[in-house]
Amino acid sequence: MKKREALAQRQWFIVDATDKVLGRLAVEVAKVLRGKHKPSFTRHEDVGDFVIVINAREVRLTGSKPEKKIYVRHSEYPGGIQFTAAQKMLDEKPEALVHLAVKGMLPKSRLGRKLRTKLKVYAGGEHPHTAQKPQPLAIRA
Repeated sequence: MKKREALAQRQWFIVDATDKVLGRLAVEVAKVLRGKHKPSFTRHEDVGDFVIVINAREVRLTGSKPEKKIYVRHSEYPGGIQFTAAQKMLDEKPEALVHLAVKGMLPKSRLGRKLRTKLKVYAGGEHPHTAQKPQPLAIRA
């Protein structure tokens, strides 16, 4: 498939993350970003669609993950390691929580970095992409 044809076939999907389990949401979003839902899927090309995730603040973590799951960052300076619990990240930066979950399910390459730009996450219910006429994407709770 030519690159121009793939760009013409791009669609926009919107997902409401209210009461959705984070991991299951991330799996479905990554599948659409990658293009695995299309018959024209090619593993080395970007044939996926755009995804908008709204209400990221209402995403759900199961079990004891809110307290025990830890996200680690490092500034690359000595002693620059920082730990953040999932519940704190959900309270302060829910967009980053969804971004990290989807990032872990995409390829770790130039293609994966390109696919991540097609993910738009918003903490509330408002988004500036109404002109693209996004279609709802059904995801189980």
